[in-house]
Amino acid sequence: MWIEVVLLGLAVGILVGLMGIGGGVVIVPTMVYLLKMDQHLAQGTSLFLQLPPIGLGALYLYWKNGQVDLRAGLISAFGILLGGYAGSLLAIGTPSRHLRGMFGLFLMLAAALLWRRVRPQTDAENADD
Repeated sequence: MWIEVVLLGLAVGILVGLMGIGGGVVIVPTMVYLLKMDQHLAQGTSLFLQLPPIGLGALYLYWKNGQVDLRAGLISAFGILLGGYAGSLLAIGTPSRHLRGMFGLFLMLAAALLWRRVRPQTDAENADD
């Protein structure tokens, strides 16, 4: 199982750095379906494992390239701290099967919203690539 966990961490790290996605979008479903973890355990583990690597790894390169708004980041971090606490209070009392369904609905909504924004590129935009 440890090899799978290491490979999962590596794959998620690449996706976080490449697309800026939250690692939980990949980690939680993988832990539930491939590693057979309970939804609550997968979400808690995801929160724990993402703190140091995301905070230090990807942030360093974005900061180095001047692509970090410190004020917006600090204000958002405070909101995430409070919201994460409130959300975890709700999640702990929710049965795992309902939590899994809510997570799946969130992923489908996110996918639908991103898909809606996809549009064909013009010839001028293609020339820039």
